[in-house]
Amino acid sequence: MRFGLSLPHYGFSLPSGRISVEDAAGWAIRAEELGFDSVWVSDHFFYSFARYGADPTPIPSLEPLTTLAAIATRTERVRLGTLVLCASFRPAPILAKAAATLDRLAGGRLDLGLGAGWLREEFDAFGYRFGTAGERYSILEETVEVLLALFEGGPVTFDGPTVHLKDAVLQPRPEALPALWVGGKGGPRLLRLAARRTDGWNVVWRMSPGAYSAKVDEIGRACGEAGRDPSTFRRSIGLYSVIGEDGRAAQAAFERARAAAPGDAMAGEDFSSWRADTLSGTPDEILERVAAFEDLGVEELIVAPWVLPFAIHEPEQVELFAEQVIRPLRKA
Repeated sequence: MRFGLSLPHYGFSLPSGRISVEDAAGWAIRAEELGFDSVWVSDHFFYSFARYGADPTPIPSLEPLTTLAAIATRTERVRLGTLVLCASFRPAPILAKAAATLDRLAGGRLDLGLGAGWLREEFDAFGYRFGTAGERYSILEETVEVLLALFEGGPVTFDGPTVHLKDAVLQPRPEALPALWVGGKGGPRLLRLAARRTDGWNVVWRMSPGAYSAKVDEIGRACGEAGRDPSTFRRSIGLYSVIGEDGRAAQAAFERARAAAPGDAMAGEDFSSWRADTLSGTPDEILERVAAFEDLGVEELIVAPWVLPFAIHEPEQVELFAEQVIRPLRKA
């Protein structure tokens, strides 16, 4: 099993309520030192917890590709990933060019995750048409096709609903063909796209092994329709994580995190319900859950070490996870 760390890059990501590229890069460097295999950022013009009854003021966010470019120059080993880029926000040819340059800057370490987008407020604020879920998925599908065609060489001629290429050549090409992921809840259309055209599928931030086992069956059907060997379909999961050296410490950490959650985001949640579909508990309990996901073919778990995504409010959570979960597995 490989492990990734979701990096702080939002205004809520750190206890200070402020964020900088230096914060994100500093945690990427530390993740590499601690033995994490990858680091990840997401993609929003701003974030909002208004849906939980919290302050609706837009929350600052760093742009992902430029943030990863800064991180690429300061790390050597960890893979750099987007979890996930909104396909509607960037014209596919521009995204291909940026991704190719970033991959070369990183020495072939780029994992490019794509999604359809979901936060309507940012679409409206920045002048993007939100449309229907089906329309956003169509843009995602077209983006995947354009990226693959340009990454694999050229010249490329493409005539799609929004992208038109005539003998287009991407130069310089990526140093290594970036791993291409799609992210989302895993409905039939998304899994069909993943099975047909991408390396694999990611889902976040809560998922139990039991719920994922049902998705494994759906992956098998999607791969069968695409004529693909399911063993070649890559699987990763992002999960919230609260860890403690013993049960009492783990629950205490959860209570601190719950108290700091925005609005009613954690309303009705207790430690038992939280542990049911997150990577939380004692080291032994977490190792048991890691093994369960590994048995289901998951190759990487991306850790969000709090009750919010891309947030590190207690650095000890990251340190303890590395010491008590990652290191024992490396020695096994």
